[in-house]
Amino acid sequence: MAEQLTRSAARNIFYGGSVFFFVVFGALVLHSHYYATTTAIHNVQPSEAVARGKRVWERNACIDCHTILGEGAYFAPELGNVWVRYGGHDDPEGAREALIAWIQAMPTEIEGRRQMPHFDLSDQELDDLTRFFEWVSTINTQSWPPNEAG
Repeated sequence: MAEQLTRSAARNIFYGGSVFFFVVFGALVLHSHYYATTTAIHNVQPSEAVARGKRVWERNACIDCHTILGEGAYFAPELGNVWVRYGGHDDPEGAREALIAWIQAMPTEIEGRRQMPHFDLSDQELDDLTRFFEWVSTINTQSWPPNEAG
């Protein structure tokens, strides 16, 4: 066997490797397409209240501090599972009331703790925001975040 890599061997390695990785890439694209079209990512269509809650989320730039489903800033807690953390699956009204009370109580003025600014939200906006959090909790996130604390 030759001690050097010949020009034709290098060309064959290049083309063979290119074809191999193109086939792997195509298989991954097909798998992703199959998964996205056959797996129910979300079973519940958003209501008008959920849409209004998302607008409250966007208008107040909550994503500047919080993450939702791993997207956003990491200054404040993950809110993709806040509904679950507040016991929303067991007691929806209790969770809604607790979330509203938490938002209204901010900032708590506790020394040395990050504080959420006070947002002057109406009762309707607070209710819509909690309904948005409830809807987000129904998304199939494949176990994201990895723990309940976010």
